[in-house]
Amino acid sequence: MKAMVLKAPRDLGLQEVERPKAGPGQVLVRVTNTGVCGTDLKIYDGAVPVKYPLIMGHEMVGDVVEGGNDRVRNGDRVIVDPCLYCGMCVNCRAGQTSLCRNGGLVGRDSNGGFAEYLLAPITHAYKLPDTVDSGKAPLIQILTTCVHAQRFVNIFAAQSVVVLGLGVAGQLHVQLAKARGANPVIGITRSTFKRKLAEQLGADISFASGEEALMGVREATNGDGADVVIECTGKLSVISEAITMVRPGGSILLFGVTTVTEGKLPFYQLYYKELAVYNSRAAKGEDFPASIDLVAKGMVKLDALVTHKLPLSDLGKAIQMLDADEDARMKIILDHN
Repeated sequence: MKAMVLKAPRDLGLQEVERPKAGPGQVLVRVTNTGVCGTDLKIYDGAVPVKYPLIMGHEMVGDVVEGGNDRVRNGDRVIVDPCLYCGMCVNCRAGQTSLCRNGGLVGRDSNGGFAEYLLAPITHAYKLPDTVDSGKAPLIQILTTCVHAQRFVNIFAAQSVVVLGLGVAGQLHVQLAKARGANPVIGITRSTFKRKLAEQLGADISFASGEEALMGVREATNGDGADVVIECTGKLSVISEAITMVRPGGSILLFGVTTVTEGKLPFYQLYYKELAVYNSRAAKGEDFPASIDLVAKGMVKLDALVTHKLPLSDLGKAIQMLDADEDARMKIILDHN
């Protein structure tokens, strides 16, 4: 089969490799579409250490061609959960499979979806309804991480929610908050393009970052601050904004990946406001049926989030586009057909 193989940092090319075969408890999926993620860029650059050669890709959709059971049959169109877990460690036994001590990520710790075929545990394949377009469906993998995260904060109807950072995940958080009945839902980013998109997808108000956003949130919440602030950038300065914007007794969800190990935050406000601070990592199997259902019912819309479509052979170009940080670019989907 053909696959995009990473042989070393920044050494990526189309190669002919052996097609895997499904064993007990596995399915072989003919991959039709994949999403390109910032994690792929970090692996490509060597910032995330991996074993070479590697086939990247963890947002994948395709058709089952080998294996199956009563839940997933040969010929079914599926999305694959890329989070692997052992089922035996203390976290798995506690139902925290996303925190498995022996787990891994397909496309980072094992070969992933940037290929014609993918071998996956049958437990990790979820059937897609006919109403969900394969060309958009890889976004459901990102949606699962947002659904998983919002389970921690329990957004209720009529609560005010601020989403800081309106990339793909931020736009999904806006839609999820709106689907839960939050009002107002406020999107914040420097990008005019992304603010308009957020309003198109359900945000009641949007503001540019900085003092304008702080004053706007206060005005929209009668001076109280937001009930829930979802931080989607991972930047320390934006986490500080989240602490400032949330009301006393409110909740902050740290969704963005923060890599810094030290820095300045308004720690006294954390104490004084008696804030609840949550963070999440990845998703669990239960988040896939829930996310698929949200898309199938039209409660979360994916079409506007796909701005670029490229063939599999243009993976290198897609990764370079991510590195360029173009303002009007959202999700890049690769077509394997």
